[in-house]
Amino acid sequence: MSYDLYENLARHTLETVLYDFRAMKKLGDGALAQLDDESIGWAPDSESNSASVIVKHLAGNMISRWTDFLNSDGEKPYRNRDHEFVDDVADLEALRALWENGWSVVFGALEPLAPEDLMREVTIRGQPHTVLQAIHRQISHYAYHTGQLVYVAKARKSADWRTLSIPKGGSVGFNERMNEQFGK
Repeated sequence: MSYDLYENLARHTLETVLYDFRAMKKLGDGALAQLDDESIGWAPDSESNSASVIVKHLAGNMISRWTDFLNSDGEKPYRNRDHEFVDDVADLEALRALWENGWSVVFGALEPLAPEDLMREVTIRGQPHTVLQAIHRQISHYAYHTGQLVYVAKARKSADWRTLSIPKGGSVGFNERMNEQFGK
């Protein structure tokens, strides 16, 4: 593979990664915007996590994984993962602060990456990963939990939920708008 092709592919990968993380954050923002202080601790059953626990876990993971990303293990010694599952967030304002802080660390680590960084080695819990593997690992993890956050917020809001994607029964209209926009 020529260097130019590799560099273009690597740049495209980094742009796509940032796009995907921003899209996940936007979904989570939309879910949190529909909750209030009373509902952040609600869970559909005793084995499910509340919005506050999900966000607390995500923020803990984000801060651990992305702080000093290229130079230190992604599982920081100060992280208390078990405590992330204790539902003790005071209110929606505190929850949003955790959410924003976590994402700030993610984007602060990702935005300066260059194409040549993708094949560097980093570790998570002592296990070696290329930067690309570590990024992919976190995309999968954050998508999983962001989906949970949306689900628990939607379950809590029920009929008052404002959809964050294509509404039920709206696929045909959405596809028509996309075809008009992109000229197909």
